[in-house]
Amino acid sequence: MSSHPSLSQALLDQIRDKGMNPKVIQSQLERFRKGFPDLEIDRPATIGDGIVRIADGEGMRLTDRFRQAQKEGRVMKFVPASGAASRMFKSLQSVLNGSNRLSRRELEERAGVDGKGDEDAVFTLHFLDHLETFAFYEDLVDVLRRDGLDAGELQQNQEYHTLLGYVLEDKGLGLANLPKALIPFHRYEDHRRAPLEEHLVEAIAYTQPENGHIRIHFTISPEHKEAFDRRLEAVRPQLELDGIHLHVETSFQKTETDTIAANPDNQPFLDDDGNAVFRPGGHGALLVNLEELRGDVVFIKNIDNVVPDRLKDITYRYKKLIGGYLLTLQDKIFFYLKELERQGVDSQLLGEIIAFVQEELYVALPENLPSLPDDETDESLADTQRTELVRWLFDRLHRPIRVCGMVINEGEPGGGPFVVRHGDGSTSLQIVESAQVNMSDPEQKNIFESSTHFNPVDLVCSLRDYQGRPFELEKFRDPETGFISKKSYEGRDLKALELPGLWNGSMARWNTVFVEVPADTFHPVKTVNDLLRKQHRND
Repeated sequence: MSSHPSLSQALLDQIRDKGMNPKVIQSQLERFRKGFPDLEIDRPATIGDGIVRIADGEGMRLTDRFRQAQKEGRVMKFVPASGAASRMFKSLQSVLNGSNRLSRRELEERAGVDGKGDEDAVFTLHFLDHLETFAFYEDLVDVLRRDGLDAGELQQNQEYHTLLGYVLEDKGLGLANLPKALIPFHRYEDHRRAPLEEHLVEAIAYTQPENGHIRIHFTISPEHKEAFDRRLEAVRPQLELDGIHLHVETSFQKTETDTIAANPDNQPFLDDDGNAVFRPGGHGALLVNLEELRGDVVFIKNIDNVVPDRLKDITYRYKKLIGGYLLTLQDKIFFYLKELERQGVDSQLLGEIIAFVQEELYVALPENLPSLPDDETDESLADTQRTELVRWLFDRLHRPIRVCGMVINEGEPGGGPFVVRHGDGSTSLQIVESAQVNMSDPEQKNIFESSTHFNPVDLVCSLRDYQGRPFELEKFRDPETGFISKKSYEGRDLKALELPGLWNGSMARWNTVFVEVPADTFHPVKTVNDLLRKQHRND
């Protein structure tokens, strides 16, 4: 008889075969039933109220502090790169699948007057008109020539179906099936680079220690491991110059972090063979990979946010600035923790620590927490209050730290910086997505939409405590955050559960600071046509 009455024996066997805990699966099914509570956003973080703008005179001091840690080998880079590039080519794939023969006339008719018709057709026309501009064009020419075809003739004869097939499918370049890390993004005078190489070049520029041993970690999918390693070994000789040694690590998203899918009635979703369907738990599942690094100072940046060398200087400058800011923050927090650990910390220092927590971390103290006694004559009362206050401050500061770069919001989708209010009356800085907010509440909707900045996933993190011990990052995630979305499986509707996102719910209980960075540090490639922007061209 099952000790988990809501789970069948067959499902229990499947759960255990995947190395999962049945209690976790039960809690996921319960989450489908009750959903996630909305966050209460108090106000958007803005310059001077939650977002720091680094003063001109601070740049040299922060950069020097960062370089010290860099030389000591304390710095590394973590790049989530698991996803396939299929979303980049979604519109092209739709057009290719929708017609056996494609002519310009057909595409133009679908696109409509002034390009206000079918968006996929508009997108595809733009792609085809600029095909020679893409960094992978030379590879396309070569693979067509291998099969006795000429790219120019195919363009001239409007044989678009063949061209798109050779761009997307495995008979040609197979770009729709590659990871973004391996798509040629940028053309240089004598070579081309994919995001993999661009991230390696970045890592050399701002993480290289005195001994030249650079550590960078990519999360990838198992099916891409062979191609990733092959590309890495091909470019390694061009980068390992002048005493540089690249230590490139890879890991996969853990299957035990997958989440069970549910029917619309919140029961386990079963496939035609009667097996439960599990789905990847979203990028929040990478918290496990991040913890396993046992890193010290770790930069996190998305795989597709890279630029050619001519635009990298501003990225390097602000990486060092936010890294220096983190280390300055870390120095102060570590000092406070050591003082709090000692017996008899005086009231003046306690007041200084409280001010730091409130004014630099934007954490309001819980309503039921005793304040620092004004009257020191009542020693018993003062001692009792002091003990509780010291304990709370120590716990509040003894956490991983992150400094998050924030850019001016110019309409990009995604999360933004907010001051969030919690049930005990305390507040904290959080990166919040719209799905976490009750947008039917006019006040909450207005607060969310009044945000001035956007999270470009530009983080630097401190993952060790004041005694040099790696944090157990799972202890600092907020299990009450996450997402439930509607998906389909073989034509049937299902509900999918995503774990707390890596830079929102999974880091919700970290010490967080937001720092403004220029928009020029953020040039992501979400669709292939984004590569036509001037920032990605080396014309």
